[in-house]
Amino acid sequence: MIGGAVKAHAPSKAVLDWLLEEDQPSVRFLTLTQLLRRASDDPEVVAAKEAIPKRGWAADLLTRQDPAGWWVAEKSFYRPKYLSTNWMLLILSDLGTTKDDPRIEKACELRIERYARPDGGFAMEGAKQSHHCTAGNMARALVRLGYADHPKVVSAFEWFVKTRDKNGGWSCFGSGRNLDSWEAMSAFAAYPRENWSEEMTRAVELGAEFYLQRELHKQGGHYEPWYRFHYPVHYYYDLLVGLDFMTALGFGADPRLRQAVSVLKEKRRPDGRWNLDAVHPDVEGAMSEWHTKHPKHRPVPFAVEREAEPSKMITLRAMLVLSRLGTSDSPRPPA
Repeated sequence: MIGGAVKAHAPSKAVLDWLLEEDQPSVRFLTLTQLLRRASDDPEVVAAKEAIPKRGWAADLLTRQDPAGWWVAEKSFYRPKYLSTNWMLLILSDLGTTKDDPRIEKACELRIERYARPDGGFAMEGAKQSHHCTAGNMARALVRLGYADHPKVVSAFEWFVKTRDKNGGWSCFGSGRNLDSWEAMSAFAAYPRENWSEEMTRAVELGAEFYLQRELHKQGGHYEPWYRFHYPVHYYYDLLVGLDFMTALGFGADPRLRQAVSVLKEKRRPDGRWNLDAVHPDVEGAMSEWHTKHPKHRPVPFAVEREAEPSKMITLRAMLVLSRLGTSDSPRPPA
């Protein structure tokens, strides 16, 4: 069964103060609302939200937007990776922006019109049928950006149910379930529970079991990039990605998450923060070899923080996971 809330405990004050610094109002807003559970009308929450489009990462991204609503080029919202409209909106959805900002609304409306497909989901330019990873990312982002009740978003969640593997999970690669096809699970983690049907609940439970059976990392040989934490995530998987959506969906008490949680705790720095381990594309094996042979097709790395240094986005997500787990390392509003 999908679980409910768990109690939270106190983090390091120094780390909390760092997350609450006013230079990045997005992180401050998310820390106040998600980690400390402040109400939306709390004066500090209101002030942080109002500051998001004015300074910091979200403001920087919005200054790069064309007045017509897109980034880089109108011809494609998907390429170049990871600089064009698709990727900018994914990041902005993480940073607390919403369609209340006319610039966000304009970009979302353009993207919905271009990416919606007759089968009910979403896909990038040139694809006739919806694609699980693209649809999952887009549905999650649109929910966060204020479009949970949009007909095209509602139909995307219905499409996830219709197209799941009969044994649970999804595939972004044509056939065969895999841990890399996590986007639908993350979309459901963002989707309001009151909008779920019984079939959606069942789809999520079966999807969760797929991940739990593999303890979030057991599929094929050891794949080191899954043990490095990244931001932005784009369409890549790692253990923090898995822990984030699994705990958000209420499966944190399952003992099969223990190894992943132990990795999360081991990666914490002595000062209580977590580093940005790598920036995508962080790949090994066949994909790395392909990039070497086709350097012109290698995506352009994009980051808002410095690699191998303390990351506010990684630290916030890690602390949210621990908060949901109810461990002694998770946060509680100061008295």
